[in-house]
Amino acid sequence: MAVATRGSRGGSTFRGLFSFRIFISAMFSLLFIATLSVLFTNNPSTSNDESDLPTTGNAYVQRTFLALKSDPLRTRVDLIHQQAKDHIALVNAYGAYARKLKLDISKQLKTFDELARNFSDIALKPVYRKSLFESDGPIDEDVLKQFEKEVKERVKIARLIIVEAKENYDNQLKIQKLKDTIFAVHESLAKAKKNGALASLISARSIPKSLHCLAMRLMGEKISNPEKYRDEGPKPEFEDPALYHYAIFSDNVIAVSVVVRSVVKNAVEPWKHVFHVVANRMNVGAMKVWFKMRPIEGGAFLEVKAVEEFAFLNSSYVPILRQLESEKMNQPENATNDGNMKNAKSLSMMDHLRFYLPDMYPKLYKILLLDEDVVVQKDLTGLWKIDLDGKVNGAVEICFGSFHRYAHYMNFSHPLIKEKFNPKACAWAYGMNIFNLDVWRREKCTDNYQYWQNLNEDQTLWKAGPLPPGLITFYSTTKSLDKSWHVLGLGYNPSISMDEINNAAVIHYNGNMKPWLDIALNQYKNLWTKYVDNDMEFVQMCNFGL
Repeated sequence: MAVATRGSRGGSTFRGLFSFRIFISAMFSLLFIATLSVLFTNNPSTSNDESDLPTTGNAYVQRTFLALKSDPLRTRVDLIHQQAKDHIALVNAYGAYARKLKLDISKQLKTFDELARNFSDIALKPVYRKSLFESDGPIDEDVLKQFEKEVKERVKIARLIIVEAKENYDNQLKIQKLKDTIFAVHESLAKAKKNGALASLISARSIPKSLHCLAMRLMGEKISNPEKYRDEGPKPEFEDPALYHYAIFSDNVIAVSVVVRSVVKNAVEPWKHVFHVVANRMNVGAMKVWFKMRPIEGGAFLEVKAVEEFAFLNSSYVPILRQLESEKMNQPENATNDGNMKNAKSLSMMDHLRFYLPDMYPKLYKILLLDEDVVVQKDLTGLWKIDLDGKVNGAVEICFGSFHRYAHYMNFSHPLIKEKFNPKACAWAYGMNIFNLDVWRREKCTDNYQYWQNLNEDQTLWKAGPLPPGLITFYSTTKSLDKSWHVLGLGYNPSISMDEINNAAVIHYNGNMKPWLDIALNQYKNLWTKYVDNDMEFVQMCNFGL
């Protein structure tokens, strides 16, 4: 019984295995028959337009097998034809995109259209159409080679034109090219600005031939007629505090004469005005001869002195002189830090004379400082009547927004500057400043200036120049004046309103484009030249060209 049972089970297993093998064999047979049917089925009728044949998926596989059966070269024809069709589509796409963007490249659009037509015309040539696309017989290999050559030539031309045109259509390339162009322009602009600033600085710091000529002729006149130009003794008006006193520090003879003439011509009572002109030893003689030959009109008074006549201005008392004489300040690399340090020692001292006004004129109560590059257009006596509210300096503020604040002129990373001053404090302008000398003496402003100037021997607090130490010296002792008293920028800004200029009491040619230079701004030059004494014989002889 047990044996019968095992035998029954074994027979059942054998029959199952046999049935499975039959099933597998049948499946392989069906697959083989299906493959043969694909291989030996007749090729369906060829369409008249070969370009319409399917080129993807099972249909393309079917045609490839048929081509291999009939002629191996037919596959090559299909591939070349497909390459031509792809480039037709690519050329048409670029042409359509150009039309969509409405680019002004009609020549390029015409080229795209011609390329597309040339590709289509190849397949339409009778010799190719008859031999390659409409014939079911063997393909002539020479014809195929000629067809391939023509297609490849057009493909090469199309690719070259597309590469050339791609920059016009590819936004990323256009953006990158624009960035590169902007960068190159910025580099060129920065270089041009640097060269322009250097050229402007050289022009501004150089002595024009006309000024040199004038100084030489004035000195020649003094040498020829020494008896006419003997120094006169001091006049009591020079120390009379009841009069209106001006301080002008300059070596430029014609510039000083313009300042003085413009003050006098616009003064209501010119005989009450006294001018104190200080020049260096080399130019003081020419300055004295000028004002001897061309006396001031209206009865105004003028004295000319050399810096060296103020005996207290020596290196033991004046820090800037001591620093200029030191080896560190005379090194060329330090001299390039600021334009002022490029001047001679005496001229640098001329820039700092303003800090010693109470010592220079001990009997005066008030004095008006005028720079050499200003023109006075109105009577200035009102400045002496302004109540300075116990301040030392009356000046016009020049800050607007974040510009011309104390942070612009001083090094606020230095702890001494950071501790004592507000970086957002408003700066004011030199050029026209009314000083109360009594309050100056009481506040000991000169001592304060010298203290800070000594600390700045290595120029770590501020760069060289008179304005930063002035901002420090008169930090809490400056009263802001109405802006109509003093309009600045005529030496660098071509956009100043003429209404603002005409309403100003004093206009200032601060900047490198001084009115006596060829680089002056023409729209402002006549405001200065109308006060030039053109009747003076040496001005005509020296060809100022004003």
